[in-house]
Amino acid sequence: MFRTLISTISPEGYYKFTQTIIPWLLLLALIFISYGLYLGLFVAPSDYQQGDAFRIIYVHVPSAWISLFAYSIVFFSALISLIWHVKVYDVILLASCKIGALFTIFTLITGAIWGKPMWGTWWAWDARLTSELILLFIYLSILLLYSSFDDHKKATTSVNILSIVGFINIPIIHFSVEWWNTLHQGPSVIKLSSPSIAGDMLFPLIITAIGFSLFYFGTMFKSSQNILLVLEKNKSWVKSI
Repeated sequence: MFRTLISTISPEGYYKFTQTIIPWLLLLALIFISYGLYLGLFVAPSDYQQGDAFRIIYVHVPSAWISLFAYSIVFFSALISLIWHVKVYDVILLASCKIGALFTIFTLITGAIWGKPMWGTWWAWDARLTSELILLFIYLSILLLYSSFDDHKKATTSVNILSIVGFINIPIIHFSVEWWNTLHQGPSVIKLSSPSIAGDMLFPLIITAIGFSLFYFGTMFKSSQNILLVLEKNKSWVKSI
């Protein structure tokens, strides 16, 4: 049933569906991000140790979460493309790589800004930082590998294999603060016990995370549309747009 479902997703149907939902995703993203940042910057109390410097958490942490989530989409798209050869998942993979790379860059930049007052340096070869940097290199490697081929079909097999192998870095990033002694604190939101962050600080974080997620899907779908139009440029449905 699953195979039948994904095999029936046509490029034209995917384009029309995403064309409908993209404006709503971006509008909702703007609302959630704006509301979350308002709560985080002006309503949430200051941290007792970091003061107001901690407020960068409301963009840094959601961005970090999306950088990992985007690669999960890359990984599952690669599996589907490799097994069932569905073109739509080829473009989702590439689009998620592009948007994921941007979120990873933003994560590294905001992390450096946060790290300077907390650690006294813009960069440290911390396990979490280093593995996040490796994630950026994996994203860029996938995009460069794809662009090195002239033929789309030949490119997808190599890209799919690299994407699947690169997934090993995701659990390394997530568990790095538990496996090694790092400058980063341990999990404070996603953990088996209750979150260790105060509720009036956690709620704005959840709101901004939802907004960032909506923004990811909106921009990823838009990027995938652009890629799809290039690949399908000679098809009648593209010419009719």
